[in-house]
Amino acid sequence: MNIIITGASSGVGFEAVIELILSGNNKVIALARSQDKLERLLEIAHGLNPDCQLFALNFDIVHDDYEGLQQFIASNFDNRVDVLINNAGMLINKPFTQLLETDFVEMLQSNFIGHVRMIQALLPLMPAGSHILNVGSMGGFQGSAKFPGLTAYSASKAALHTLTECLAQELTEQDIKVNCLALGSAQTEMLEKAFPGYQSPVMAFEMGKYIADFALTGHKFFNGKVLPVAATTP
Repeated sequence: MNIIITGASSGVGFEAVIELILSGNNKVIALARSQDKLERLLEIAHGLNPDCQLFALNFDIVHDDYEGLQQFIASNFDNRVDVLINNAGMLINKPFTQLLETDFVEMLQSNFIGHVRMIQALLPLMPAGSHILNVGSMGGFQGSAKFPGLTAYSASKAALHTLTECLAQELTEQDIKVNCLALGSAQTEMLEKAFPGYQSPVMAFEMGKYIADFALTGHKFFNGKVLPVAATTP
């Protein structure tokens, strides 16, 4: 499969890429804003599978030029994308009374608008049977426990969840499936920022493997679903 994943340089995105390249059947384009971390990802991936087909591109889903991304895809993927994993995101941990309007804008751009831009840019390249997987959060999952300081982050993830449900309906005739995994805790830098000192029972590599497996097979069983993936709260 031809797979594109954003936010690939750290955390569960990094681990998902590692899982995806272990199979010789996948070609993966890994996108992230950190060139140094992408180079480390390439080094580790080729150490695990010297024959892996992994292509890394320094790319900001909010601010960068999508025409350049499309050219990169055309040169490496023959203009076909089977799986898009929208994993990139940011987190602001700040009491509501201290949040600025720009904080909400930043969260919406990073956790929602950037994914909208990515989907719109890649839809023309996605054939029937392909899968768009959005990576959400239990913070934006209706009815889940909520925590102080995460208002802007959780609201932006809730927007991504609703986008998933709406887009699945719009793409029915094209037979493109859209799902979202509302992640609970996994031991990452973002978790430490949200809950300093908390130790998750789920390691980043475990959650990354789950995301990779679901991206490849989940659309056979689900469409338009926002699925909670949480062993604990947070």
